Amino acid sequence: MDIAISSDQSLSNYMSQSVAVTGTEFNYYLLCKRKLWLFAHDVEMEHTSDNVLLGKLIDEESYPRKKKEIIIDGAVKIDFIDDNTVHEVKKSNRMEEVHIGQVLYYIYCLRQKGIDIRKGVINYPKQKRTTEVMLTPDKECEIKDVVKKVIEIKNAEQVPDVLNSKICKKCSYEDFCYS
Repeated sequence: MDIAISSDQSLSNYMSQSVAVTGTEFNYYLLCKRKLWLFAHDVEMEHTSDNVLLGKLIDEESYPRKKKEIIIDGAVKIDFIDDNTVHEVKKSNRMEEVHIGQVLYYIYCLRQKGIDIRKGVINYPKQKRTTEVMLTPDKECEIKDVVKKVIEIKNAEQVPDVLNSKICKKCSYEDFCYS
């Protein structure tokens, strides 16, 4: 099915099957398995993070004319779709590989709903740059594999080990993991 979607069209007509993994969970899997497990078990620390707040402000203030959040099954929140392209707004490109995976997952979710989109753009407004991504058949297989692994971690009885990485210093879970 080939459907052109603009940012002001409703996607509700195309939503038939549920999304098993949230966008946040997919992102956390790529970032830190422990963070994913804690989040999936209702240990949420994001509300205490200045970095998260700054990211939300950048997201809300950037691209005001294009902004139309698209929420799929209450689980995936796409910042906007423009010219058959999924857009995600991020604070910086420091975690670009994670951002790429997240956008590919969003495209995958839309494709599961029958919407023929393969392209995504990650917008870094503070840096005035973008990164384009394409969902290829190989990437789609990787996404499916990650979804299975996310579900395994969510269902695990024990929390994964601490990551012990330099990214931990800016994580909203740092105090929880290291105290």
